[in-house]
Amino acid sequence: MKQLQSNNEYKTPFYVGLLILVSLCFSPVVVAQNTLVPPGEVRYAPTAFPDRIILTATVDPAHNQTVSWRTRDSVNQAYAQISPATDTPALHLTSKQIEGNTVALKAGNGTAHHHNVTFTDLEPDTLYAYRVRGDGTWSEWFQFRTAKAGFEPHTAIYFGDAQNAVKAHFSRVIREAFSTAPRAQVMVHAGDLVNSSRDANHDDEWGEWFDAGSFINSMLVNFAAAGNHEYLSQESGPRLLVPQWPVHLTSPKNGPAALRSTVYYMDYQGVRYIALDSQQALQDDDMMAAQVSWLRQVLSNNPNSWTVVTYHHPMFSVSLGRDNPKLREHWQPVFDEFNVDLVLQGHDHTYGRGENVPSGASGQLNSTGPMYVVSVSGPKMYMIGESAPEIMDRLAEDTQLFQVIHFESDRIVYEARTATGELYDAFDIERLADNSKRLVDRRPDTPTRLCSNPEERTGSSCWGGNSHIELEHSH
Repeated sequence: MKQLQSNNEYKTPFYVGLLILVSLCFSPVVVAQNTLVPPGEVRYAPTAFPDRIILTATVDPAHNQTVSWRTRDSVNQAYAQISPATDTPALHLTSKQIEGNTVALKAGNGTAHHHNVTFTDLEPDTLYAYRVRGDGTWSEWFQFRTAKAGFEPHTAIYFGDAQNAVKAHFSRVIREAFSTAPRAQVMVHAGDLVNSSRDANHDDEWGEWFDAGSFINSMLVNFAAAGNHEYLSQESGPRLLVPQWPVHLTSPKNGPAALRSTVYYMDYQGVRYIALDSQQALQDDDMMAAQVSWLRQVLSNNPNSWTVVTYHHPMFSVSLGRDNPKLREHWQPVFDEFNVDLVLQGHDHTYGRGENVPSGASGQLNSTGPMYVVSVSGPKMYMIGESAPEIMDRLAEDTQLFQVIHFESDRIVYEARTATGELYDAFDIERLADNSKRLVDRRPDTPTRLCSNPEERTGSSCWGGNSHIELEHSH
């Protein structure tokens, strides 16, 4: 390079242009995309080793537990082993082998066999160890604790949309949540776990979602609602559920016949968790009616102390330019009638928390109305709508969050924390002697967080969906 710089003949316009061209050819070009997988690379192909191991909801988690996982297509039968967890490594000597179901699925990373096993006849409040089989190998041993048979306090973690750049950005949120509440038993996901990008490998997105949660998914019960990005657009007709959803997130199948994969409930230590499918409800009147009818049955025969409903599209939107009046017409009266306690939602890529009952006063819970929350755990961020301050008691833009919810016999203790663990919102719902409810607002005295990205901020967007991963490729 020294000779090149000191030799005058290389300073002619021809050679200067040549140097610029060479420099451009070998300079990194920034490419924005939705996963960390570079174009042409295969990162999430199924192998002999079990992966995407996840615990999902069952009707009776005190006595049953379902686990799902994936292998390459040479594994034709699902086997798992389970044993009471002890302090000895001899778990294989006390374990029982259980046979389950296998389904083939051809996706962007090739054909995989997806397996699930339901462990039955378990003892309540008991720590179990389990492992699942691959091709000539096993997974590591994982541990989970069955629910207690009656009401006992427990903790759940709730996430809004992960959706975009999931491994790059959702990973630290779910791991911070686990660090904050390591003894939580349930994780609630309010839809849009992935983005289902139109021109991308959807299976890479699922691979990243499982990478982000890693062993946490294998130890805590995942209770997930489907969002609009779990549905794929067609040239004509309604959106269709992505094929990964029913094989990864096996449901107890106690919902309406046409919606068994996405509408269901679970009773966990005195809390009834209910998942609804707002995407189907908003695109199909028959699916809306089916869910209303089913919801009335599930709520009218509910012996639990608390009721939590989760779905994707908010009852009262927080973000600019969004509204879902059909949900208020059909679902809100049912929630009020049966005194639902918490409604956990996503979709708006902002944070909002409020009572949202028109007759109620700010800071007071109507005795027949739930508390509504909208949250976001991934990096895609929208702007707060103009009417949101009128209906929400706490708001935020441009903030990745997780929520820790503790259920006691006479109160729900709720905290929303940022990706760095900072407390951003908090409240208690107290049940009084006359069975009415009272709100204790414990939000910290900190300013409302607003969009900090003036360069990209356009219209309703603070951070776009694919602006968070920049991979360098050389020509």
